[in-house]
Amino acid sequence: MTQPTTDLTHRLVSSPGGRIHLVEQGTGPLVLLVHGFPESWYSWRHQLPALAAAGYRAVAIDVRGYGRSSKPDATDAYRMLELVADNAAVVSALGERQAVIVGHDWGSAIAADSALIRPDVFRAVGLLSVPYAPRGGPRPSEIFAQLGGPEGEEFYVTYFQEPGRAEAEIEPDVRGWLAGFYAALSADTMPGPGAPDPHFVTAGGRLRDRFPTGPLPAWLGENDLDVYAGEFERTGMTGPLNRYRNMDRDWEDLAGYDGAALTQPSLFLGGGLDASTTWMADAIEAYPTTLPGLVSCHILDGCGHWLQQERPAETNRLLTDWLTSLPS
Repeated sequence: MTQPTTDLTHRLVSSPGGRIHLVEQGTGPLVLLVHGFPESWYSWRHQLPALAAAGYRAVAIDVRGYGRSSKPDATDAYRMLELVADNAAVVSALGERQAVIVGHDWGSAIAADSALIRPDVFRAVGLLSVPYAPRGGPRPSEIFAQLGGPEGEEFYVTYFQEPGRAEAEIEPDVRGWLAGFYAALSADTMPGPGAPDPHFVTAGGRLRDRFPTGPLPAWLGENDLDVYAGEFERTGMTGPLNRYRNMDRDWEDLAGYDGAALTQPSLFLGGGLDASTTWMADAIEAYPTTLPGLVSCHILDGCGHWLQQERPAETNRLLTDWLTSLPS
């Protein structure tokens, strides 16, 4: 594990939604790190010291609705435009004019849209696990509703849409649910070929019914799980789940960016065993058109969804190599 060169600094800064909690390490050009679901700033614990040691000011945030950041009550407060505004506000609050933005999972989409909407602030963009796919086509809810499997199975994104439904499953046992969810998408613990797909919910069932129940993934220690579970026990799951509940609003809000290419210098890292990468293979193939500024693209063989935690050394090397290649 990379040793820190300076201590982590926790800060709260003002944002359009109230406040954003961030964790900062190092000095130099600003690199803003944006986590996904269901995570927190802690997902970047391996990257913060590595980027600091490489000469960067690494800042990992708690996205709105998570951790110590504000948690507005309104569902539509979690639309993409609001999260982009939060990211721009963080850069300004840190006394900077520009930043490189890097995101994982939902954070990848947030990072991409931040760069798309605010190219004056975000000069380069790194995308982990979830490929960039321009806005377009039918409403997202219509697309995901069609992904249901046999005998009334629901895709997990559709399952998350109804307020309170997924919360009723998760919140009685946050730690156990998180352990199963992380394991279901990790290379060393995910269900094998032919096993029921954990991305789908059976009619009348729960998402966790298909989660692995064995040991934790190698990357996730008991203490790590305690950190994640402790945050969600305190905050609840509604804020994080509200991100999924705004996909149709985002589709409407971003109509002006239909089919838009992301032109800044970019990076994509995906896991070879990650459904996000395999299901969206066509999006990766389209990168010469959709990511004309792509500098570096890597699929990590034998890696699952949580790649910056499953493969921290490799991720750190690829990130720092890419950052070094960017114009100053």
